[in-house]
Amino acid sequence: MEIIAALNHESDMNGNLAVQAAILHDTIEDTDTTYDELFSEFGQPVADGVLALTKDEAIEKQHQMSDSLRRIKRQPIEIWMVKLADRITNLQMPPANWTIEKRRNYLDQARLIWEELKSGNKFLSTRLNEKIQVYQLYI
Repeated sequence: MEIIAALNHESDMNGNLAVQAAILHDTIEDTDTTYDELFSEFGQPVADGVLALTKDEAIEKQHQMSDSLRRIKRQPIEIWMVKLADRITNLQMPPANWTIEKRRNYLDQARLIWEELKSGNKFLSTRLNEKIQVYQLYI
């Protein structure tokens, strides 16, 4: 959320949508909150964005990221920015108990996110690419 809030000055950005989606992006995935509750409280653009950012547990794990990215790309650019910022934030030193395979998969996902959403915001795209380069040291 902090990364998105720092970009809130961009004139072509809907700051309210971006900040709300950034704060709520894991709500459906990590809580009992439903899409309908988000819709009622925050409106359709925020609820749709959060839903697009949520992995669909009904499909196979290896296809969840591609599915989410497909749905994100149908959303306003602010939702793209939230996904880029989220992976920037999460692309830290991996937990010690992560296997090399899990680290590689996480790196591959980061590359996929970058490739699919890099046109969403130049600053975020550059920053994610830098984080990807550093993360390779953990493989």
